[in-house]
Amino acid sequence: MTFGGVSYLGIILAAVAGWLVGAVWYTVFGRVWQEAAGVSAAKMKKAQNEPGFYLPFVLAFLAQIVMAWVLAGLVAHLGPGQFTVRNAVISGAFVWLGFVMTTLIVNNSFAGRDRRLLLIDGGHWLLVLLVMGVVLGLLAPG
Repeated sequence: MTFGGVSYLGIILAAVAGWLVGAVWYTVFGRVWQEAAGVSAAKMKKAQNEPGFYLPFVLAFLAQIVMAWVLAGLVAHLGPGQFTVRNAVISGAFVWLGFVMTTLIVNNSFAGRDRRLLLIDGGHWLLVLLVMGVVLGLLAPG
């Protein structure tokens, strides 16, 4: 189903792909991220038994849907015939640089967070947006 040049199936699949990228990314960098964030393995293990432990995972997926929808809308605004993998990936990279990375830099700087968090989280969001761009571009209507 499409509306206004945007594929809703593409949005859902881009969100799933982005969420899975995050799962793999933080599996690979999880230990370093925990250390940089000051979160011990014992604290994480204890939190798994707390009510609401999985809520951030659900919220992350919902955020991925919004992110994919907005990226699809931005690419669709390039005009008819412009919804390509190339344009979607370039748009994802611009969104990352102009909005995601700048926000992370400001927030992490003021909070005095470990620079590794900026690199890990920033890399994650770059990869998510690039993968979303590929999926959206491949499933673009028309």
